[in-house]
Amino acid sequence: MKIQEFSFGNFKSFKDIQTLNLSAAKIKSSKQEIDLRNVIQGKNNENISFLKSKVIYGANAGGKSNIVKALIAFIRIIENSVKDEKILNIIDSYRLSTETEDSPSFFQIIFWDKNVRYRYGFEATDEDIKAEWLYGKPKDREQPFFIRDNQKIISLDKTNFSEGKKILDLLDEDIEENDVFRNNSLFLTTLATFGFGKLSKQLIDSITSIFVINGLRDRDLFKYAAFSLSDEKKKKYILDFLKHGDIGIEDMKAIEISTDDLPDDIDEDIREKFDRDKKKKLLVTSRKKYDENLISTNNEPFVFGDSESEGTQKLFELSPFIYDALNQGRVLIIDEFDARFHPLLTRKILELFNSNENTRSQFIFTTHDTNLLSSNILRRDQIEFVEKDKYGASHLYSLVQFKGIRNTASFEKDYIQGKYGAIPFLGDFSKLINTENDA
Repeated sequence: MKIQEFSFGNFKSFKDIQTLNLSAAKIKSSKQEIDLRNVIQGKNNENISFLKSKVIYGANAGGKSNIVKALIAFIRIIENSVKDEKILNIIDSYRLSTETEDSPSFFQIIFWDKNVRYRYGFEATDEDIKAEWLYGKPKDREQPFFIRDNQKIISLDKTNFSEGKKILDLLDEDIEENDVFRNNSLFLTTLATFGFGKLSKQLIDSITSIFVINGLRDRDLFKYAAFSLSDEKKKKYILDFLKHGDIGIEDMKAIEISTDDLPDDIDEDIREKFDRDKKKKLLVTSRKKYDENLISTNNEPFVFGDSESEGTQKLFELSPFIYDALNQGRVLIIDEFDARFHPLLTRKILELFNSNENTRSQFIFTTHDTNLLSSNILRRDQIEFVEKDKYGASHLYSLVQFKGIRNTASFEKDYIQGKYGAIPFLGDFSKLINTENDA
């Protein structure tokens, strides 16, 4: 699966519809190798090439994280609209305008799956689905597979989307009162629950395969990383990842242990965690131990957790997702990617995705790390900015939209100087110093 575009509007700080575009623009970088390395060459009937990565910059509270949250809301609603009647509660419309406060939020993705281009989206409030549509382009022309208006399917392609007709034949004439087709559930998700809804399930599986990570120290991330150690290939990758990250960990394993097995001098924070759960999996690492001649004779075990830096823990938690994304051709999206990472480390991870070896996976992330704003690392169409206007509405725009930017320009310097916007307008912090004599 490859994302061409993701559009959203009337969601959190975004009033108008914005589009995150991952198709490669017809531009040339300062070095030809960057254009070849950073782009997945189009091998489709439209000759569209895709960006391997997209980096999003903006001031604090500018709306960067809300782009990620829009993707999370979109995916979760698709995944859960049939089984969770309250899933639409995650929709939060733009509330700083009377134009939008009672209007539905908009979500749409254009993506390629098995070399076919699809456009799927919906409009919804926190109570019901107002519109839904699926278009496909199996040949030269885009075809409307189905179009939904509130509870009515007003258009259906019986040839390319025959499963849609099958479900409508199963339902009553009054669809609105049929439990199978609730006003707060998606038609595509409903179809996927039936055995004959093969295309619907394929498309949902493709969209929900996107990895979206926002928020640090998510216990689910840690559990997945610990579970991944049971796979020898993943374990080797995780250990190599930590070694290349200059962490110093030689080995790592998960062992099941109970409170009674804990040593007397164990850290109290760790003991408290075990008190809540009698049996628990403990992650143990080993590091080289040296004698008086600075020769390593054996390894010293450590409980992985509070003894590790937050950067080390984050690197461990992200490593299996990076592995899966690169090996399975999945999309990886990370909010505040650079948080707790050294700039050299963020660059090295970005280079994994912008490499000749990566021919399938896409990487999208928000960051404040301006070291990546270099024409030697990124193309202009890989750099995105988010900025709020004076009315509190966020806007998303790309560096490639600016005219007259030379390929050899210092993107970082120009950004810091405010040439592209999306930076904070800071007051005089010296006024915050208390100069009164306390004596």
